[in-house]
Amino acid sequence: MIGLPIADIAAAIGGRLIGLPDAAANVVDGDVQTDSRKVGPGSIFFALPGQMSDGHLFAQSAADAGAALMVVERELPVAVPQIVVSDGLSALSTLAREVVARVRARGDLKVVAVTGSNGKTTTKNMLQAILADQGPTVAPLGSLNNDVGAPLSMLGVDLDTRFLVVEMGADAIGDVARLCSIATPDVGIVLTVGLAHIGKFGSQDAIELAKSEMVTGLSATSFAVLNADDGRVRRMAAVTKAQVILFGLDDAAEVRAIDVDTTVEGTSFTVLVDGQSLQVRLHILGEHHVTNALAAITATRALGIPVGKAIASLERLTRAERWRMELIESPDGVIVINDAYNASPDSMAAALKTLAQVTGSDRRSFAVLGEMAELGEFANDEHDRIGRLAVRLNVNQLVVVGHNARHIHNAAGLEGSWDGESILVNTSDEAYDVLCDRLRRGDVVLVKSSNSAGLRMLGDRLAGIAT
Repeated sequence: MIGLPIADIAAAIGGRLIGLPDAAANVVDGDVQTDSRKVGPGSIFFALPGQMSDGHLFAQSAADAGAALMVVERELPVAVPQIVVSDGLSALSTLAREVVARVRARGDLKVVAVTGSNGKTTTKNMLQAILADQGPTVAPLGSLNNDVGAPLSMLGVDLDTRFLVVEMGADAIGDVARLCSIATPDVGIVLTVGLAHIGKFGSQDAIELAKSEMVTGLSATSFAVLNADDGRVRRMAAVTKAQVILFGLDDAAEVRAIDVDTTVEGTSFTVLVDGQSLQVRLHILGEHHVTNALAAITATRALGIPVGKAIASLERLTRAERWRMELIESPDGVIVINDAYNASPDSMAAALKTLAQVTGSDRRSFAVLGEMAELGEFANDEHDRIGRLAVRLNVNQLVVVGHNARHIHNAAGLEGSWDGESILVNTSDEAYDVLCDRLRRGDVVLVKSSNSAGLRMLGDRLAGIAT
């Protein structure tokens, strides 16, 4: 974080400063943390109350680790300067807004934000790869995209930062708008309006409204980068003042992909833009990542980065993210696609289609599938649809893990062409035993589920990675 006197921080977040004598004049410039285990010398520790625990209980641990300042909701008996606020979460956002505004006032900072039901983290990583080759860039690690994680990542900027990439998730209408208000994007990207978290939103119309908040607040000098292949995203062009740029496979896209091809070596396509036809060869697996790559290319082009340079940066990426379509070959020659960090009906279908594409007629395909969480009343139907899709894609062996995913197994068994190709087990250990008896060199195994199902470690185990 940029260096700020403690008094300035207290004023910015509307808090009451207490603690050591003359602390108000001290300048702090360490990182900002909400987890005491990540605190180091000079850190600012926000003691936030949570559903599972309370950060105030770990204040002494943060002090022992070298915290220079704490933001708390009640005064604590620790020998560290404290700013007492009424709402720690609101104070975190307010401090992020102040820091980003001060850096932006220097005139060099550009903010790129991305939202969508699927592909946010991969697109964020692609944006970071392109922008980091052009100048100092800050982007979140992993999926820090909520009301805590996003402000924390924003607070990583300093006076030399040229690009800030922000991933914006949503659990409710208003979440994206709130994050946009902290660091108003110069470029706002909307990828998809799918079924992820539909159990919380209740309908796809509500999800569309939530995602549209990315572009409704943009100014006329900003850019709204929209997926031409998703009708719900495409019509967001009508609710923004920003300059709209469409990307996708559709003929209307200004940045368009053709000739998409997916193999176990990666994904290739041709991008048509500005009268040029440019080849792209990604190491990342899956044709659905073409959408993410086009979004990153389009957004960085809006910032003046030549498309050729963006492509070169993307081609150096070796994977989307840990446990996201991560391709690993085991010591026994089995190819594992570990995509078990998250799952929605759309991403599950895309992963299965990728499995079918890369397997071909000369390899055997295995799909190990677990629950897709947060689907609410849609859960049974969507798991059913995935089971039927696995059959229609001619997956050789389906292993379904866990009671909550049983409708995948049941639906597959109802397809007339299958007889015993689907197995339902209760645990990942049982799935491992089943697969060990069947797998041989050259087979391709997809492991896919929501994070809560815990299958990502099964993918590592099948690949021979110690965890």
